Amino acid sequence: MSVQLNHTIVWCRDKQKSSVFLVGILGLPDPTPFGPMLVVKLDNHVSLDFYENDGKIALQHYAFLIGEDEFDQVFARLGERGLPYWADPGKQRPGETYQYNGGRGFYFDDPDGHLLEVMTRPYEGGD
Repeated sequence: MSVQLNHTIVWCRDKQKSSVFLVGILGLPDPTPFGPMLVVKLDNHVSLDFYENDGKIALQHYAFLIGEDEFDQVFARLGERGLPYWADPGKQRPGETYQYNGGRGFYFDDPDGHLLEVMTRPYEGGD
């Protein structure tokens, strides 16, 4: 039996704002509506389904594995928007990227405070 992640719901205050933010930073196709959600499709057939919630939103972490060329593009888009970024999930190293396992990465917040990460190499055992 094969088990694969198909989708996850990303709780947000404004699904349009949050999904467009993500596709804009990562350079993905526009989100598509599905019922009350806006769906962002990733290249590995997993989707992030943005769903609005007026109540408390539990903040989550979403990590995206990207190529070296895409990393430079994502980093440039973040810089164009003047958004803060960190080399660590605890946000103790602002304005820095990290190097790990022969790759690069950094963390940044989405409009609702979810901690997003882009990295060019998976963590050991994560391929």
